[in-house]
Amino acid sequence: MKTILLRVFQVVLALMLLIAVYAVASGKTYLFKAVIYNFAGIDDYQKFSNDTVTVAAAKPWAEGNTIKDYPDSLNQLLEKIQTVALLVIKKDSVVLEKYWDGYSDSSLSGSFSMAKSVTSVLIGAAIKDGLIGSINDPVGKYVPEFNEGKKAAVRIVDVLTMSSGTDFDESYGNPLSVTAELYYGTDVRKTATSVNMTHEPGTLHRYKSGDTQLLGLIVEKATGKSLAAYAAEKLWQPLGAEHPALWSNDHPGGAIKAYCCFNSNARDFARIGKLMLDSGKINGVPVIDSSYFVNSIKACGIKDDKGEACDYYGYQWWLDPLHPGLFYARGILGQFIIVIPAKQMVIVRLGHKTSPREERIRTVPKEVRYLVDWGVQH
Repeated sequence: MKTILLRVFQVVLALMLLIAVYAVASGKTYLFKAVIYNFAGIDDYQKFSNDTVTVAAAKPWAEGNTIKDYPDSLNQLLEKIQTVALLVIKKDSVVLEKYWDGYSDSSLSGSFSMAKSVTSVLIGAAIKDGLIGSINDPVGKYVPEFNEGKKAAVRIVDVLTMSSGTDFDESYGNPLSVTAELYYGTDVRKTATSVNMTHEPGTLHRYKSGDTQLLGLIVEKATGKSLAAYAAEKLWQPLGAEHPALWSNDHPGGAIKAYCCFNSNARDFARIGKLMLDSGKINGVPVIDSSYFVNSIKACGIKDDKGEACDYYGYQWWLDPLHPGLFYARGILGQFIIVIPAKQMVIVRLGHKTSPREERIRTVPKEVRYLVDWGVQH
């Protein structure tokens, strides 16, 4: 038995040494973080450096009549997938709020890819401000690495709809993947721009975090401000957020991870839903123009890997093909900002896990479908 354990230890040690040698030799030192941390979590902002999205005068949500028929089956599902926050806003008032696992209405929690929707809104704001010409502008106008060769054909609308045509490989289980490098690495700009073209832009919808990182680079170049500063100016302050948010970056003073890692709480995340519920306006004042808003939550219709026209994704916002008009922001561990315009409702769910992929109905996670079906009844 001791001999077996010794051999196992030797094999593990050898593998660790090989990884270490490869990481140093290849310059992929982010692998040390990937191995140490292993899996991403909702408190990862504590592992990274962050830029602060500042607040101004807070505008607390009104308290409405509490929804009382909160079914046990919904609660059981949410607890099974380790939910930490559930918030329901209806007609600008809190009608249901619940927290688990020590989290509260002021606890920071990672957004993961909900940040993609936030970045999309900032693109729309920069267009409204006249700082970006249009969605048809070439990416290379703002990101010089896309100025030459086949990359020069990529437009902003192509990265908005995840149809850039690049070879960015969205792989979550492989620590050697470019996705892991984007998450744990120290140069997100280099990672996002060091891609090759495999398809003509606008012809294949394929989900890629690298596309959103390009959007972040575009916003920062066009505005001359960091994503955190522009988000504070256009969103967090005018929306009356109650708590500063943290947007993680690749190293202290480095580039913000536009595709993920916007850290806030359920009540303030709901303000993004409220903005979109109000057609991209804050107190009646447009933050993004009407055409950009409409197209943000309209199916892009570009063929996906199945050869089918995409009816579930717009400009970095997810759609539910079975509930026309409904849209949502979505993070990999079950982070959701669900907007149900017909009910003037915003639902925020945050947690450690999401339901298994095989339980999805079309592209919609099980808990989203459950929350939507329950929400439309109220």
